[in-house]
Amino acid sequence: MEASSILPILKKKLAFLSGGKDRRSGLILTIPLNSDQTSMEELSATLDYLLSIPSDKCKARGFTVIVDGRRSQRLVNVIPAEVSLVCVVKPDEFWDKKVTHFCFWKEKDRLGFEVILVSANKLTRYIEPCQLTDDFGGSLDYDHSDWLNKRLVFEKFTKESTSLLDELTIINDSEKSASVDKDNPLLFELLCVCAGHELLSELQQRRFNGSEGGGGGQAAWCPMEEELLAQPQVTKLLDSLREQYTKYQELCRQRNKRAQLDEIHTKVMQVVNWLQGPGSELLKTQQTIGDSMRAAQALQQKHEEIESQHSEWFAVYVELNQQIAALLSAGEEEEVVELKALQQQLSDVCYSQASQLETRQNVLQAAHAFHSTTQELSQQLDGLLGMLCADVSPADGASIQQNLKLLEEKLQTVEAGLSSLRQKGTLVLEQMCGQASWALEEAESPPGEQQDNVQHVQAVMEEMELRKQRCEDMVDVRRLKMLQMVQLFKCEEDALQAVEWLGELLDALLKTHVRLGDDSQETRTMLDKHKKFVDVAQSTYDYGRQLLQATVVLCQSLRCTTRSSGDTLPRLNRVWKQFTVSADERQQRLELALNFHTAAERVLQQERVEVESLDEVDSSGRTLLDRLTLPIIFPDGSEQFFGSPSDTAATAEGVRERLLLIEERRLQLQELIFLLCGGESLLKALLTPLLPPPHLQLEQIFHGA
Repeated sequence: MEASSILPILKKKLAFLSGGKDRRSGLILTIPLNSDQTSMEELSATLDYLLSIPSDKCKARGFTVIVDGRRSQRLVNVIPAEVSLVCVVKPDEFWDKKVTHFCFWKEKDRLGFEVILVSANKLTRYIEPCQLTDDFGGSLDYDHSDWLNKRLVFEKFTKESTSLLDELTIINDSEKSASVDKDNPLLFELLCVCAGHELLSELQQRRFNGSEGGGGGQAAWCPMEEELLAQPQVTKLLDSLREQYTKYQELCRQRNKRAQLDEIHTKVMQVVNWLQGPGSELLKTQQTIGDSMRAAQALQQKHEEIESQHSEWFAVYVELNQQIAALLSAGEEEEVVELKALQQQLSDVCYSQASQLETRQNVLQAAHAFHSTTQELSQQLDGLLGMLCADVSPADGASIQQNLKLLEEKLQTVEAGLSSLRQKGTLVLEQMCGQASWALEEAESPPGEQQDNVQHVQAVMEEMELRKQRCEDMVDVRRLKMLQMVQLFKCEEDALQAVEWLGELLDALLKTHVRLGDDSQETRTMLDKHKKFVDVAQSTYDYGRQLLQATVVLCQSLRCTTRSSGDTLPRLNRVWKQFTVSADERQQRLELALNFHTAAERVLQQERVEVESLDEVDSSGRTLLDRLTLPIIFPDGSEQFFGSPSDTAATAEGVRERLLLIEERRLQLQELIFLLCGGESLLKALLTPLLPPPHLQLEQIFHGA
């Protein structure tokens, strides 16, 4: 009986083997009796199927049947003879208990097995909780749908594998096996093997999980007896399938071995004949490298077409080599010798042709790179020559520096391009020597195209060398001219800077060099500083003159005009003349102040002073004050005062204070004369009104009084 024939009945779960065992290791058969409408025929069929699953050894230990009397009070008369114990679970209600007890008890003597009436909570006295399902307070995990699906898969696998084994046995034993289609058994065998492995993996996985579960806090799941029996059955069927199919494959292999050898020999000769014939002729016609990048590209495209034709035959070679290698691993001695000879012949021809293709490809790649570099270098030389032929218009030093930098960069780029051209030219010549070596093996004399290629490469390299040398000579001339322009603009800028510096010195002289000192020592120090100041201005003027002379010489060399000759030189001379006049005036005033302070200090320090000395000091002081009131008159007629009026007044105040001291000294002298002479005439002479002193005259001049 198969599960598929009573599948609707089995789905009703009228009875089931949960996999649990009683204390005697007998299997537990559970009859739920879900309703009073249970068909005895269906239940009997279910029990017959379930009892056909375990082995005879398992049946000999007897079964324990658990009848759930809580859901039905009917005695089941279909319990088979293999049962040794029936546990009837009593209902909880009082009247139901009595009825159930009576139904089973009155049949006790007639039945051939022991009947126990027990409540659900006391069922564990007879059966371990881990062997009971959760319906009876146990922890045994049972899934009826999963069990039914596995039975269906197992029975299907058993049926299909048995059929396949019979078919393979017939094929292997038949003398006409050559006429049997070998593809269908192959596919069917693969499907059966896959299904068998999946089923076996599932059974082993359930058993493995069940053995691990017993170590935890939960009850262990014990595999069913039927599952334990199914594993060796599946394994045995899989082994039988492999054995029969191996025999089947061996027959097919022996039958096809000779045909494969003949087919391989034919294909090998086809490959060898084409490579040594049309393939070699194609390569012999391709020897040139072209005279330009476009020609090299066209040759590369042609070579790619040749490689494409060879690739088809090389693919056949790879396939044949794999087939020969596979046959060598399992062939007999005579077959191995023949196969090795074919393999060696095929490999020699293919490797030789592939080497020639690779060498030709390398030559064309090197030629393309050489022509590309040649074209690029030619464009760089043309650009450099165009830059050298263009006129250089002097705008300013920065633009000249930028043009010079650009020129140097272009020259460096040309040098780098020429160096790259030399390397790639050398590489092309080396590659062509390799191409010529195998070309000599195919021909008696070297082809003239190789000589032409070598001469063309050498001629191109020599031409580029010559063009680069001419450009270098022109660059040297242009570099010198541009450096002179840079120097010219630098001289002009420095000359303008010298004019500005000289003007700043003039402004400083007129605005800040006003004081004349409070005594002779200070005045002498200021006079020394003034001389140094004038020396600085003189060196600045000389530096500007030298720069302007240099610009004249550079302009004559460059045959151009300069801004300095028309503007800077007159400005420099004008500022220098103004500075010279101002410096001379400043020096004269300092010298007058030095004489005044020296005489005044000498008069004030002497005990006996002559009137003439006082008059001399007074005269020099008034001369100095008068000089302070005078402006500086430049050669162009313009006038300029030293400092501001307040600065001039402060300077004059120092002179007036010294004059007051001289006047006091005069009064002291007059009093002394008066005391010594005592004459009335002298007193009258002293009372005679005199001219106002010089310092009052100076104030009248400044204030308009």
